[in-house]
Amino acid sequence: MRIGHGYDLHRLEPVAPDGAGRPFVLGGVRVPHDRGPVGHSDGDALLHAVTDAILGAIGQPDIGQLFPDTDPAWSGKDSAHFLAEAVRRMQAAGLRVGNLDATVICERPKIGPVKSQIREHMARLLGVSTEAVNLKGKTHEKVDAVGEGRAIEVHVVALLVPA
Repeated sequence: MRIGHGYDLHRLEPVAPDGAGRPFVLGGVRVPHDRGPVGHSDGDALLHAVTDAILGAIGQPDIGQLFPDTDPAWSGKDSAHFLAEAVRRMQAAGLRVGNLDATVICERPKIGPVKSQIREHMARLLGVSTEAVNLKGKTHEKVDAVGEGRAIEVHVVALLVPA
């Protein structure tokens, strides 16, 4: 078995036209919010962290190396594309996701109302049962940029097992 850790953080700003924020997408699910991530792709911090957890577990280059933010081809790209490449590489290595545990840290929006939808969507993308994907929402207790609602932070641990 192999274990990988993924991490991502994105600044949150008002959504265009009031600011540079993109629509708020988390785990491939659009979540209503007045702020959104500033990023080169769609800014989905959860899928970015999942992608890096899988790539880390198989000892491959990270998401920034494979899909650099200096390449205009990735501008606004759906992060499911990045995850699909990580899954392809994982399968080529003869592995599959045994389970995945993710923690999303942000003050708003609350994750609870969309948690099951996000878990189901991520399970489909990973080709596993929903029970193999865990998602927790936490706040940062109003401390620092995350706690002030100016950023979102995500940690993911993935356990990969032989396919």
